Amino acid sequence: MRVLFEWGPAGADAVAAGADVVAVVDVLSFTTTLTVAADKGIAVRPYPWRDETAAPFARRHDAVLAVGRREAAPGMISLSPATVARSEGVKRLVLPSPNGSAISARLAAGGATVVGVSLRNAPAAASWARTRAGAGGTVAVVAAGERWPDGSLRPAVEDLWGAGSFLHHLVRGEAARPTPEAGAALAAYAQVAEALGPALRACVSGRELRDHGFPEDVETAAGSGVSEAVPVLRDGWYAADHAR
Repeated sequence: MRVLFEWGPAGADAVAAGADVVAVVDVLSFTTTLTVAADKGIAVRPYPWRDETAAPFARRHDAVLAVGRREAAPGMISLSPATVARSEGVKRLVLPSPNGSAISARLAAGGATVVGVSLRNAPAAASWARTRAGAGGTVAVVAAGERWPDGSLRPAVEDLWGAGSFLHHLVRGEAARPTPEAGAALAAYAQVAEALGPALRACVSGRELRDHGFPEDVETAAGSGVSEAVPVLRDGWYAADHAR
């Protein structure tokens, strides 16, 4: 098995061509929220923009539109996974995000087989990807990262750890050929595997969420291996599959 790893939208373009499976990792918080939604049977549309087009799009597809974290009143859904966990009766969710969601939408347009990966479902997603790709296949992992104020990519260590967790479960016991970049993600994960909660709380993105009043999102993201759901992107929507 050939195993690739890259960062951000340009990295997704670079590794997706020819890959049997592309795993998108955005731990704080798109793919964590996506995994929580998959556990509840909610289909998720990754939407690359939180602009004036999002609400009409959601209405046309009979879906709930996730709002910004700070805009969410009680009972509303936002990018915060906690709001999805508390939701009731939601079947479809349009989830805008400039990182993991935008990358997912970009990959969907190219026809790749895409799965959403968080720390919560990394073992299940790795099992699914291994079966789908087969012994001689190629699995590409894309860490979403964050953005600096000028819009440039800020590599986010929590996505490196999430990618490493997925890769750890993917290559374990397999005849695999990880690239050096994938090997670096594996090594980074190995350093924090026994203390993911403290590591997430201490990293830049984790501190930002806690400082802004969303500590529960960090704790939800740290739930390593608690989900068996594998969100697979089909016809523009992520829907839950399960490891097999």
